[in-house]
Amino acid sequence: LQLFVLSPQEVTASSRHYVDRLFDLDPQKVLQGVIDMKNAVIGNNKQKANLIVLGAVPRLLYLLQQETSSTELRTECAVVLGSLAMGTENNVKSLLDCHIIPALLQGLLSPDLKFIEACLRCLRTIFISPVTPEDLLYTDATVISHLMALLSRSQYTQEYICQIFSHCCKGPDHQTILFNHGAVQNIAHLLVSTSYKVRMQALKCFSVLAFENPQVSMTLVNVSVDGELLPQIFVKMLQRDKPIEMQLTSAKCLTSMCRAGAIRTDDPCIVLKTLPCLVRMCSKDRLLEERVEGAETLAYLIETDVELQRMASISDHLIVMLADYFKYPSSVSAITDIKRLDHDLKHAHELRQAAFKLYASLGANDEDIRKKIIETENMMDRIVNGLSESSIKVRLAAVRCLHSLSRSVQQLRTSFQDHAVWKPLMKVLQNAPNEILVVASSTLCNLLLEFSPSKEPILESGAIELLCSLTQSENLALRVNGIWALMNMAFQAEQKIKSDILRGLSTEQLFQLLSDSDVNVLMKTLGLLRNLLSTRPHIDHIMSTHGKQIMQAVTLILEGEHNIEVKEQTLCILANIADGTTAKELIMTNDDILQKIKYYMSHSNAKLQLAAMFCISNLIWNEEEGSQERQDKLRDMGIVDILHKLSQSSDPNLCDK
Repeated sequence: LQLFVLSPQEVTASSRHYVDRLFDLDPQKVLQGVIDMKNAVIGNNKQKANLIVLGAVPRLLYLLQQETSSTELRTECAVVLGSLAMGTENNVKSLLDCHIIPALLQGLLSPDLKFIEACLRCLRTIFISPVTPEDLLYTDATVISHLMALLSRSQYTQEYICQIFSHCCKGPDHQTILFNHGAVQNIAHLLVSTSYKVRMQALKCFSVLAFENPQVSMTLVNVSVDGELLPQIFVKMLQRDKPIEMQLTSAKCLTSMCRAGAIRTDDPCIVLKTLPCLVRMCSKDRLLEERVEGAETLAYLIETDVELQRMASISDHLIVMLADYFKYPSSVSAITDIKRLDHDLKHAHELRQAAFKLYASLGANDEDIRKKIIETENMMDRIVNGLSESSIKVRLAAVRCLHSLSRSVQQLRTSFQDHAVWKPLMKVLQNAPNEILVVASSTLCNLLLEFSPSKEPILESGAIELLCSLTQSENLALRVNGIWALMNMAFQAEQKIKSDILRGLSTEQLFQLLSDSDVNVLMKTLGLLRNLLSTRPHIDHIMSTHGKQIMQAVTLILEGEHNIEVKEQTLCILANIADGTTAKELIMTNDDILQKIKYYMSHSNAKLQLAAMFCISNLIWNEEEGSQERQDKLRDMGIVDILHKLSQSSDPNLCDK
C-alpha cells in the first residue's frame, strides 16, 4: 500500500479545479461540480479552508440565489455551504462576511421543501456558532413569523427551527419577540412528536424561553397538549429511563417555572421530581457538563427557599458529593478515554464554579447547613484558593459562597478567623470587576460586624480608604455596601477609627451621600453618623471638629421630603448629639433646630414623637452642668405644655416618656 502525500501547491491546484467548475457554462457540469465539491469537503477542514480562500463562497451564494438555477443545484449549494460552516470558526466568519444569512433567509421563501430544509440546516449550523451575532435573526420582523409558519412543514424544519430559536434567544428582549410571535402555542405540540430530536429541541426552546421570565412561565403552566398540561409532560421527561439531556432540560424548565412563581416550591413535581433529578446529576458517575449543569440549576432552584435548601442538603449526601467536584473532574466511566480526560481537565474550573454556587445556595439561610458545609474536608482552603483563581467566574462563585457562609455569627468567630479569610478577600477587592466587588464588599460588611475577630486586621490593611472609594461609585450596590461596611466599622469603635472614617470620607462626600437619591444609601449614611456619634467623649470630639457641617446635614434632612424612617434616624442622631457634654450647646444655640424638635413632638407619627422626646430628655438631666438654663429655655418655648398633652396620650410609650 503506497500513500501519496500531496504538496500544498497540489492541494490548492485540486481545490482550484473544484472552484473553476462552478463557472462552467453547462448547468449540468456546474451541478456535478457542486456535488463533487460536497463529497470533497466532508470532514476535511483543510479542503474547506482552501475553497473559502479561493472564493467558492460568493459563487455558491450567487448560484443559490439565481432564479435560473435548478432547485437541485440550489439545494446542493446550500448543502456545501452548510458543510463549510461545520468547519472552524474562521469559516463561519468568512461565510458571514459574504452575507450568507440574508441569502439563506431569502431561500426559505421557496416552495420546495428539500431546498428549505437545506437552507435551514445551514442556518442552524451558522447560528449555533459562537461567532454569529444572535441579533441577525431579528433584524427583519417578518423572519420570525415565517419560521413559525414553516414549523408545520416537516420534522426537519421543526428540529432546525427550534434549534435556531433556542440558540438565538438571549435575554428578555428575544424572549418577548418569540413569545409575541406565538412560540409557546407553535412549539408546545412538538413535545409529543414521534422524533426524539424534535422533542429535545422543543424542550430546549422552552428552557430558554422560560428562564427568568415570569410571563412565559405563567403561560406554560396552563398550556396543554393532547389533554395533558405542560408541567406533567415535563415531569414525564424527567424520569430516570429518559436520556440524561432530556432529564436535565425538563428539570430546567420546571425550575424556571418554580422560580417565576408559576409552580409552588412545595408542589410534588418540584419536591419529589425536579429536586431529586438535579441531585442525581451531581453524582460523580455523570459527565462533567452534566454535573455542572445539574449543580447550577439546583443552586438556582433552591436559592431563595429555605425548605428546598434543607431538603437538598439531606438528599443523597449532596454536601459530601459536591466535595468531589474539586477532586475528580472526570466521571469514573470517562477515565479510559484520553480525549475526554483532556477535555475534563481543561474544564475542571467549571466544576469548581458550580460547586461554589450550589454551596452558596445551600447555606443561604440555615445555620446547621452552613456548619456542615464548613466541616466538609478542606472547605475553607478551597474557598480561599477559589478567591485567587484566574477564572473570573470561579472567583465570583467563591466570593458568593464565602458571602453565604459569612452570615453565620458562629463561623465568623471560628473558621473565618482560623483561615484569615479577610486577607484574600481584601485582595479580591482591589480592582475587581463590579459584579465581584458587589458580593465581596457585602461579605466585608459581615466581617466588620462588632463580634467578628477579623475586624481589627481588616482595619489595619487599609480598608477605610477602600470603602470610602466605594461610596463614590456610580454603581448603587457598591455605594450601599461601602457605606454599610463603614457603618459596621464605626459601631462601638475607638475614637481614632471614627476620626479616620470622617477624614477618609470628607465633608463633601458625606453631603453627597446624604443627598443620594437612593433611600438605602441615605439610611446607611445616617446609621454611620449615629455610630460615629456615640459615647460622650467621641460625640464632643467629633462635634468640635465637624459640628457645623453635621448640624447643617441634620437640618437639611428634617426639612426635606423624606420617609418616617429617615426622619426618625435623623432625630436619633440629634438625641446622641444632645447627650454630649459640650456638643449639646450646638443644639441649644440653634433656634431653628429647637423649633424642629418641638414640631416633631406634636407630629402625627408616634415614632417621631418619641425620637424628639429623647432629644429633650438628653438636654435636661438635672445633674448636668447648665441644666437649669436649658430647662428654662425649653419651658419658654412651650415644651412643657406639649409634654402635659402627651402625658394624656393613648400610646403607653409616649405617656411613660
